[in-house]
Amino acid sequence: MKYFDYAATCPMDSEVLDTFVHASKEYFGNTSSLHDIGSKAHDLLTHCRQSLADGLEVEQEGIYFTSGGTESNILAIQALAQNGSSKRIITSAAEHSSIHNVLVKLEEEGFEVIKIPYTAEGIVNLEKLEDALKVPAALVTIQAINGEIGTAQPVNQIAALCRKHGVYFHSDCVQAFGKGIDVALFDSFSLSSHKIYGPKGVGAVYIRPSISFQSAMPHGTHEGGVRPGTVNLPGVAGFTQAAANSLLHSEEHGEWIYSLKKHFIRAMEESEEWIEWIGHPLQHQRSPILGMCIKDIDGQWMMLELNRKGFAVSTGTACQAGQQEPSKTLLSMGYTRAAAQTFLRISFGKETSIADVEALASQLKSLIRTRKGSPPYESAEVR
Repeated sequence: MKYFDYAATCPMDSEVLDTFVHASKEYFGNTSSLHDIGSKAHDLLTHCRQSLADGLEVEQEGIYFTSGGTESNILAIQALAQNGSSKRIITSAAEHSSIHNVLVKLEEEGFEVIKIPYTAEGIVNLEKLEDALKVPAALVTIQAINGEIGTAQPVNQIAALCRKHGVYFHSDCVQAFGKGIDVALFDSFSLSSHKIYGPKGVGAVYIRPSISFQSAMPHGTHEGGVRPGTVNLPGVAGFTQAAANSLLHSEEHGEWIYSLKKHFIRAMEESEEWIEWIGHPLQHQRSPILGMCIKDIDGQWMMLELNRKGFAVSTGTACQAGQQEPSKTLLSMGYTRAAAQTFLRISFGKETSIADVEALASQLKSLIRTRKGSPPYESAEVR
């Protein structure tokens, strides 16, 4: 099976796995225990927190290790919402499901949620965002890199706008780690280990230490009282190693990803009348994601056929793909539901080869030819 779904999850690096196993064996103590074995584990946890903070150039007091990106988003948004001076929250219409779900809960608690659409290029509409900020808000939450089409959002500009209006800014950075995003400008952000070749079930949230908040999970005794449950120290150690590797090889990895995307797009040129690339697939070079609509072909059918032929791709983020719903991102960009259902997401990794890319392109073109009996599906165009 050739793997093209790195945006959903990555295999664990062998070096990271070694770190995970070593921590499991040598640092098995509970980080809250007062005996020497517990203190040894706590020292490793402190080292991991400082190492991650140094790599991100943020204050280590603001980093809390979590179970992953979803929990991190929930903790950050609830913390900033309760500390804001308004009951109004601004987001985009194309955020990850974890963002949408926590905002639904806050709406039930009396918050007003404003959703800003994307432009036809797959970028959050800054003009509409500025207009929305003319009315006081508690926070803005916009992802740094879209998880379905890979477009990098203008988060530095958004952070500056929020600062100008005295509004907190949270960014879901799960897809953005090691891809040139300056997270030090944000009030909070979320990370996930398994998106950067680390272990699953671990991540981190950063909340600026100057922001006072109460945890949404009361009476927690771990991670500064922010969350309950014994810290997954082997996971944290593996995550920290994966983060260090990702930052160290960021440029090299980004160049390889860019070359793979260019090669794939060129390889698909003979079928270009049937393909619509979503957003500007080569604009953000380090993003490993390519989004495409294949006209007149259902995305789920294509995904299953490719799987049958030995290629793993997806039709959207893993947290919603099983629901058979059209891409939220494409709907936000103005696509019809029918057009959005022709969407396919391909994402590359550092282990992807040129030969793998050529094999996928060849199989994809073959499948398109088998369904090419009618003219391209016109509704795949933006209205």
